[in-house]
Amino acid sequence: MLFVREIYAAIMGESRHSGWPCVLVRLTGCHRRCGYCDTEYAFQGGDKMSVADVLARVHALGHRMLLLTGGEPLLQPAAADLMREALAAGFAVVVETSGTTGVRVPLAAVPAGVCRVVDVKTPGSGIAAGEIDWDGLAALDASDEIKLVITDRRDYDWARELVAAGLDVGGRRRRLPQGVPVTFSPAWGSLSLRDLAGWILADRLPVRFQVQLHKVVWPEAEGGV
Repeated sequence: MLFVREIYAAIMGESRHSGWPCVLVRLTGCHRRCGYCDTEYAFQGGDKMSVADVLARVHALGHRMLLLTGGEPLLQPAAADLMREALAAGFAVVVETSGTTGVRVPLAAVPAGVCRVVDVKTPGSGIAAGEIDWDGLAALDASDEIKLVITDRRDYDWARELVAAGLDVGGRRRRLPQGVPVTFSPAWGSLSLRDLAGWILADRLPVRFQVQLHKVVWPEAEGGV
């Protein structure tokens, strides 16, 4: 069974799939409390649903891409079953995850064929670097993505160092896996889009600049987009 907060048709707002229609399945619950979180309503509420019932709702909405998100979707073991069944049914599947420790479905256990979009936590999130699943990140490949949400110049400098040379975390040098696309995204309402774009250009960083497209289209909406 899955604890589901909402299911609806949406325009993919982030990742390489930005702009594509999809069906968004948002699961309830999260074990983190990021400072820039924009889906706190998903921490509780929702309905228990079987994987079959979720897929029936997805089929009924008529789009061929499934975005599984939260909260933290990988807290629920049945999330792996949903992704596996959706792939078998011919859907393109994307999962958005915090990439932190403490989940029930590790990054390496996400079914092959799912695009893993991992939000590596910057200092502005309030999540310590030691809570990042660095070993799990090593399982990512070129079909996946790493996203860093930037709240200020401190976050940017931290993320730039991670991309360029890696960081010392608890006495170990931590690096991002080679060949995985990296995106820098400004925290909505916290950092000027122009500032972040300018920093990336000035430093010639090999990262993709991203704006949350759904917030541009529906800036007044809290959920359902």
